[in-house]
Amino acid sequence: MNSSEKEISYTTTNTYSTLNSLDTNTKTVWIVFHGIGYLSRYFIRLFESLDKSDNYFIAPQAPSKYYKGDDYRRVGSSWLTKENTKKDTQNVLRYVDAILSEENIPKDKNLVILGYSQGVSIASRWISSRKINPDAFVIISGGFPNELSKKDFSFLNETTKITHILGQKDPYFEIAKVEEEKVRVKHILPQIEFRTHPGGHELDPKTVKNIL
Repeated sequence: MNSSEKEISYTTTNTYSTLNSLDTNTKTVWIVFHGIGYLSRYFIRLFESLDKSDNYFIAPQAPSKYYKGDDYRRVGSSWLTKENTKKDTQNVLRYVDAILSEENIPKDKNLVILGYSQGVSIASRWISSRKINPDAFVIISGGFPNELSKKDFSFLNETTKITHILGQKDPYFEIAKVEEEKVRVKHILPQIEFRTHPGGHELDPKTVKNIL
């Protein structure tokens, strides 16, 4: 048997979700990347408590969807796996580029990029590869990609506010590994601020309310 794996390129379509309106009253635009198991339309609801006139939210949708649980009723999604990661990453980043082109965000708005859990990997790779200079970058309950280094973020303004938020009861992170990760990420992003909240592996809107 002589099997082989080949590759093709094709055009695909994906959705994304928004919350509130982008208009002259908008002060801050948020691009928020959900974690594994979410759909963007549910993830974006976590931000409903933030001021509606000041904030406009864009939640990209991870492309790989699957059924959650044995009843095949609920659907979740994933950004990447260990399979074909490099090519899948480029596909996802081009998708995010298309969203930004479609939304045409005015230059006078603050820009916040937020990654939660698995979404941290997409947010950080998009910032570094596209040389995005946000006003704030928020990392919540997620690991920073191993291949990224300090030079990948050398273009960032020193005024960019970078915040790492982790739940004190997060079951996915051991204390020793968290401290080791802090040292690594601090070297890559020197201006980063580390925060904790009393919860677990979750996004608490109160922790990002005054992020700027």
